[in-house]
Parts: sequence; structure tokens; C-alpha cells
Amino acid sequence: MDIDASVSPADLASQDRRVNALAFAIMVVLIAIAPFFAYPFFVMQAMCLALFACAFNLLIGYANLLSLGHAMFFGLASYVCAHAAKVWGLEPVSAIAVGVAASAVLGFVTGALAIRSAGIYFAMITMAFSQMVFFFCVEAPFTHGEDGIQGVPQGRALGFIDLSNPWMLYGFVAVVFLFGFLVLQRAVNSPFGEILKAIRENEPRAVSLGYRAVQYKLAAFVLSAVIAGLAGATKALVVQNASLTDVSFSTSGEVVLMTLVGGMGTFYGPVVGALIVVAMQNYLAEFGEWVTVIQGVVFVACVLAFRRGIVGELAARARLSL
Repeated sequence: MDIDASVSPADLASQDRRVNALAFAIMVVLIAIAPFFAYPFFVMQAMCLALFACAFNLLIGYANLLSLGHAMFFGLASYVCAHAAKVWGLEPVSAIAVGVAASAVLGFVTGALAIRSAGIYFAMITMAFSQMVFFFCVEAPFTHGEDGIQGVPQGRALGFIDLSNPWMLYGFVAVVFLFGFLVLQRAVNSPFGEILKAIRENEPRAVSLGYRAVQYKLAAFVLSAVIAGLAGATKALVVQNASLTDVSFSTSGEVVLMTLVGGMGTFYGPVVGALIVVAMQNYLAEFGEWVTVIQGVVFVACVLAFRRGIVGELAARARLSL
């Protein structure tokens, strides 16, 4: 859609808000009707991973920070939530909160040490921390090593929402996903998000204007870790286990793939990318190890055909912010 030169920035901003409101409404409707057309367990998995991808997108898309170890927050929260629910007997919301708190602490410690680096150095530091967390999860007694934590009870959220009921569980996961998505969207559209974008575009200029770039990037890193932890903890209740796969380097790679395929720096790109990747993993499982090859081909095709990702390319052609 071409833009008329006479249209003011205020009108463009108002148009973008209307488009985003419409896109959000469509997403909510699709979530509501999805269980009638697709396997609910698959959709819940997709929502957890989509939230994880949205958290990662906050870093790479808006703060220009590439983390190659983001699975450490997703996986640690999954383990802690599973342990809290199964061993400590906490109800689901409390167990998720404990898992998120663990990710927040890890995010602050990791971010404080890594955030002063940039580019490939930052990526390598996050990958190193991720490997340390992975080996911690292999050796720690409460994680049960390669067996993981199995049979995680779903329990009653807030004491009255029976998550053993598939429909109740689906509604609970949908609420968690939408809550995390809106938190990230609000953060990006706030003054905090505008400063992050300014730092991304020209950090020396932002610093010269008096903004403490390191503190803003650390805040973004911790927020990303918190939302990634929320996704991981919720996933532990959905699949009723926590395993080394959740904290592995391959999971960190998958979230990069989801974000790039869908559209880095867009609100809905990571959601679309996560849906595509999870769909390939589930519906192409019969091909065994060839699924990885197929994912690689799709990734290359998307990079060549959609330089900005699927949603990013569509939004750019329509001159809209999605």
C-alpha cells in the first residue's frame, strides 16, 4: 500500500495502531478456534515456543543483541517449575512464578557480565553461559540428569482451575501467552522501547544524549529472560516434564530460526516463525533426521525470498508496523 506524502506522522501512527489492534484480534480469534481444527497439544506447544521466540526477538530485534544461549532461561525455568510442582507441591501459578524468578536471577547475572560486550563477543559469552547451565542441569541432583523430571503434576491453578482438564489447560496456556505477548508489546511501544530503538540505531548518539545504554540493554536482557522463563515454565506443565532438550544449544538455535523466518523486529513474526517450525517438527516427524535438513532448506528459502522474514516482508510491502 503506497503512502500519500500528505499523510501526517500522527495519521500513520494511528493507522499502525488500528492495524496492530486488528492483527491482535485476529490472533486471539485464531487461538480460540485452533483446538477445533488442530491437535490442542500441538497448539499449546506452539504458543509456548512462540512466547519464547517473542522474548528472544526483544533482544535481537529491538536491542540488537544476539544471544546464542537463550535456551538457558527457557530450560532452567522449566526444570525449576517442574521441581517446584512435583517435589515442593506448589500449585501451578506459584510453580511458574518460582521458575520465572530463577530465570530472572540468571538473566541479571548473565546480563551484568555479558552486556558490556557487543556483536560476536556478546553472542559467544551467552553461548558459554548456556553451556555451563546445560552441564549444571546434567549434574544437579534435582534435575535427574538425562532422565529429566517426569510426571509433573498439572494440579489446580489458583486452587480452582483444574489443569488436568484439557480445555482448562488450553485456556490457561492461551492466557499466559497473551499476557507475555502484551507485556513485550507494551515494553516496545513505551518510552523504554523507543530508547532501545535509539540505542540500536546509534548507541554513541544515545549515550551523548544522556541515556545509560548499558542499563537499558541490561533491563531488556532481564525482561527477555523473564518472558523466556515464563514460556519454559508453562511448557513444563503442558508436556509434564523437563528435559535436557529444553536447555540445549539446539533449542537456542531453533529460537533464532523461528525469529528470522517470521521476521526479526516485528511483533507477530516470531509467532508465525514458531508456528512454522513446530508444524514442521510435528507433521514431518516421519522423515526422522531429515527434518533438520528440511528445516535448513526452508530457512535458506525464507532468507532468499523474504529478507526481512515472512511478516517483516509483508509489513514492509504494505508499509505497516506489525
